[in-house]
Amino acid sequence: QELGSVDETPRGALSMPQKAQTKNSQPKAGQPLIEKIKINYPKNALVATRKAYGNALVRLAPAFPELVVLDAEVSNSTFAETFQKAYPERFFEMFIAEQNMVGVACGMALRGKRPCISTFAAFLTRAYDQIRMANYSHASMVVVGSHAGVSIGEDGVSQMGLEDIALFRSLLHSTVLYPSDAVQTEKLVEAALNQHGIVYIRTTRKDTPIMYQDSDEFPIGKAKVIVSHPDDIATIIAAGITVHEALSAAKELEKEGIRVRVIDVYSVKPIDEETIRASAQETKNIITVEDHYAEGGIGEAVAGVVSGMPVKLIRCSVQKEPRSGKPNELLDYEGISKNAIQQAVKNIGSM
Repeated sequence: QELGSVDETPRGALSMPQKAQTKNSQPKAGQPLIEKIKINYPKNALVATRKAYGNALVRLAPAFPELVVLDAEVSNSTFAETFQKAYPERFFEMFIAEQNMVGVACGMALRGKRPCISTFAAFLTRAYDQIRMANYSHASMVVVGSHAGVSIGEDGVSQMGLEDIALFRSLLHSTVLYPSDAVQTEKLVEAALNQHGIVYIRTTRKDTPIMYQDSDEFPIGKAKVIVSHPDDIATIIAAGITVHEALSAAKELEKEGIRVRVIDVYSVKPIDEETIRASAQETKNIITVEDHYAEGGIGEAVAGVVSGMPVKLIRCSVQKEPRSGKPNELLDYEGISKNAIQQAVKNIGSM
């Protein structure tokens, strides 16, 4: 009544946008979309997994015409800039707007594109709502979080992704991958592009040595047993940066006559339950080591697998509020370094 009479006669028409849909771009489980392309890294070379991510995008782009890459103004750190330089028309700079980046990627995915988005793992927490809703929209996208964990060093706690594994593990039907070297990273990027749904890849800032060969395969849902002996007294389960710490610890322990098994659980979700249970049964002791908070991380994933089994489980993770320092100092400070792993193995007998 306060408005008075209303003119209801004005009418208009909305013009529909042109429909642009890429055909046959959505992956199906178990259906590869690309042919095998050779990966070539010198053995024992030092290459950060974040750099290998950029290399993988360029390598796979010709076979993936629907591949697009989005980054939140840190492409020189995530190495998405490698793709930008090679395919500028397929790269989208989203600036410091992670929520918008995920929303745009979701729209692109539902219009037939295959988006890969990247930023620091810590900054993805800002976009959790959009990631969650993209998952419920059944969008297939690859999300890459670099600079994960305390191993990033001097940048400090504000830049350290320490909750990201928990965040992505909690999503229904999500996939969580955590490579430890450049070869494995390239293989997992390839696997991620063949995977339906939300796939998270966690990359490391620090250069790490090449461990694997191009002939090695890394199926999603499996783990890699790197070191194994019949008389192992414990199994060390690690991923990413802590795989290298575990291998160093295993070498030092063997000099003292102590043998341990080392498993690279690069597929955090789905996790290789068969391999973990077999090792738990054979060694009776499991030590998980992760550059992540205990809550929602690798240790909890493994605990769920061995629940009810007669096995001792020691979980080494980031327990203190991180500080700024050199990577090796911080790994020691948090009790997830090679020294901490050796001590954990030696403590088994006293538990």
